[in-house]
Amino acid sequence: MCRNIKPLHNFEPSATDDEVQAAALQYVRKVAGTSKPSSANQAAFDQAVTQVAATTRRLLDDLVTKAPKRDREVEAARAKERSSQRFAASA
Repeated sequence: MCRNIKPLHNFEPSATDDEVQAAALQYVRKVAGTSKPSSANQAAFDQAVTQVAATTRRLLDDLVTKAPKRDREVEAARAKERSSQRFAASA
């Protein structure tokens, strides 16, 4: 999975449309192998992003879980701690 695509399910508050759009854009960029498509491919690229975002939103809306909602701030702090440990170990 692309490192830039973050898990969006089971958070409080729920994933925003901007987060879903950003994940869709990263996915399409990864699959297409480019971050900026040529003008000949721009329409197909944009359509793919729109479709992936819509499908992602439907998926997130349809998923169910018994697990408690995760707090975004707590998860961000944990990720920051893991990152600092990982990069401190490599220095």
